[in-house]
Amino acid sequence: MSRQAVESPKGTEVETFYMHCRAAYLCVFRSSLTSITSKQQLCRVLQQAGRNPSQATLNKHWTPTTTKLHFDDFCEILKDERPTEEDELLLAFKKMDTNGDGYISHTELEKVLTSTGEKMTPEEVNAIFSLADTNRDGKLDYAEFCRLLVSTVEQCQAAALERLEADAKMKRQNFGNQLDSLPKTSAPAAVLVPQPPEMPQKTELDSTLKKDIRLSSRPSSARSRRSSLSNAITMAASNTRSIKLAEPTCVQNAYHCFIRGCFFLEEDGDIISLQYHLTVPQTATVYLSISPLNLSQRPEKPSTWMSVDTAVFVVSGKESNLVCFTESRDKEKYVWKGELNAGTYHLLPFTTGCRLSKRTRKKVSTPVPLVSRSETGELDLTREFREALSDIFEVIDLDGNGLLSLQEYNFFELRTSGEKCDEEAWSVCKENFDTRKNQLSRQGFMELNLMEANDRDGDPQDLWVTLEAMGYNRSLEMVEACPFLIDVYCDDAQCILQPVRLETGHRMLKTALQRSITARSEVKTLRGLENVLIYTYRGEHRISTVIANKTNQKVTVHVNNEQSKNCSSSRGMNVFAVEVPARTKMVCQHFLPINESQEWTYSCLESIIPCQ
Repeated sequence: MSRQAVESPKGTEVETFYMHCRAAYLCVFRSSLTSITSKQQLCRVLQQAGRNPSQATLNKHWTPTTTKLHFDDFCEILKDERPTEEDELLLAFKKMDTNGDGYISHTELEKVLTSTGEKMTPEEVNAIFSLADTNRDGKLDYAEFCRLLVSTVEQCQAAALERLEADAKMKRQNFGNQLDSLPKTSAPAAVLVPQPPEMPQKTELDSTLKKDIRLSSRPSSARSRRSSLSNAITMAASNTRSIKLAEPTCVQNAYHCFIRGCFFLEEDGDIISLQYHLTVPQTATVYLSISPLNLSQRPEKPSTWMSVDTAVFVVSGKESNLVCFTESRDKEKYVWKGELNAGTYHLLPFTTGCRLSKRTRKKVSTPVPLVSRSETGELDLTREFREALSDIFEVIDLDGNGLLSLQEYNFFELRTSGEKCDEEAWSVCKENFDTRKNQLSRQGFMELNLMEANDRDGDPQDLWVTLEAMGYNRSLEMVEACPFLIDVYCDDAQCILQPVRLETGHRMLKTALQRSITARSEVKTLRGLENVLIYTYRGEHRISTVIANKTNQKVTVHVNNEQSKNCSSSRGMNVFAVEVPARTKMVCQHFLPINESQEWTYSCLESIIPCQ
C-alpha cells in the first residue's frame, strides 16, 4: 500500500479517530512505528480496535503479495471496516429466531454457524454458546448477548485509551509510522490519511486524550527551546525559477543514445525501477536528461504522470562516488551537462515519491472487461485491454525499436511474475507468436496475452495480476507507475546505455541521494544537541532534508510541517516521527509545490522526543 500529499487531519472527530487507532495499535505493538508483519497480527490489532474481521476481510487486506502494513495502512483499513453495531447484531440473531421469542436454541445456532458463511466447527459453536448461556438453560438470550458483546468491546477500547493516557512515552510518540531503516529506500512513501467513521458521544476521557494528541503534535515550548530547530524557506513560482540548460551546441551532429524505464510503486510504498550502466569510451562533454514518458496519443491530454519529478544520479566506482545528478530543470526534463571521463558509470533513476503516491484503489463495481467472446465462442482481447497492453509494450521496449528482446521481456517477467524466461522457453515463444529479427513484435505480445486468457478459459484473474504489477487499477488507469525516458547526447564519442537490474531501495542510490543533499545543503544543529544535524537542500524544484545522528544511540525526531503552504510531501503527513539509528544519516523528507504556478513555503519544526 500511492503516495499524494494530504493535509494534516483537523477537527475533533479526526483526532478522536486517530486516538482510538493508536490506542488499539499500542495494545499489540510497542510503538506506532512498528509494522504489522503477518495476517495474525492484523487480526489481533483489528480485534483490539473493536472489529471482528472475517477470513474474507483479512484476505482482502493481507494479499499473497503483502509483506507488511504500516500504522497508516491500519488506519485506512479501520476507515473501511466499521465496527459492528448492536442493532446489526440483533438483526442477524432475529433471523435465526424462528419463533420470535427472543431466544435461540443451541440447535438453531449450530445449524446456522456450521452451514453458512465462514463455517464453524461444532466445537467452536459449543464454546460460543457456553460463554453466552450464562444461566445454563440451553437457550441464548441474544439481546443480552449483543449488549454484553458491545459492552466488552467498549471496555477493551476504554482500557486501551487509559493505557495510552498513562504511558508518558507513548503520549510523546506521534501517530506517523515512517521509520527509515538502512535497507529501505531513501524516498519514503507518503501516507493516505483516512477519513474517520462516525464517532460515539464525547466523554471526559476523549477530551483529555484529544488534548494530549494535540500536544503530542506540537512539542511543549520548554522542550522546543531545549532541543528543536525551526526552518522556513519560501520558493518562487516555477515559471520564475526555470533555467534552461543549453543543449549540445550541435545536437544534430552529436552522438545520441536513449533508454526507457519505469518507476513502480510497491505494495509497501517502496519505489522500484531499472538501473543502468553508461559507458563513455573517452573523455567527453555529455548532456544527460530524464523526463516522464508520455504515452498518450492525444497532445491535448498528456499522460497523468507527466508532473512526476524525476532525476538520474551518476555514480562511479565501488565506493559509490557521486559524480553528478540532473539538478537543473527544463519543463518536464531534469538535466545535467558536463564532462565525464572515460569509463563505465552507474545511472540510478530516482523520484521523490511526492507525486507518485499510493492511492486508494477505486471500488469499481464492474471492472473494465479484459476479454470477450465472438459469436462462435472464440476468446479475444477487448479494445481497452489491447490499448493498455500497447502502452505496457512501449514501457518495456527499452530501446524503442518496436520489438522486445529476451532481456527486455525478462524485465517484464521479473516485474509481473518474479521469474525469468529461459532460452528454451523463449524459442518456443518465437515459434508460436509474431517475431521479427528474433524479437517479439507488438502483435506477438498481444498474441501471448491472448494465449494466457485462453489457457484459463477467459478467467481474467492472472491478467489482472499482470496489470496491477504494471501500475494499473481495475479501471485500466496507470496510477501507480511512471514511465520515463533517459537521453544522453555526447559531442565527442558514442556512449552506450545498458539496463542492469530491476531493484528497489538500492544502497548505492541511497548513498548517492544522501551525498547530493549534504554536499549542497545548509546544515543546522538541534539546540542543545550538537551531534544531531539537519541538512536542508534547496534545489531549483524541490527541497530535501537529511538527519545525521552522530551520537552512539538512536534518536527519535518529531517533525512538524503544519505551517508549510502549497507543499506536497513525500511523507504524505504534516506531522510524523522518525527513528534515526546511532551514527547514521537518513533522508527525512522531500517537498515539491502542489501548484507550481504559485509561491510555496516549506516550514518545518524538528525536535527530539526524549527517551524514557
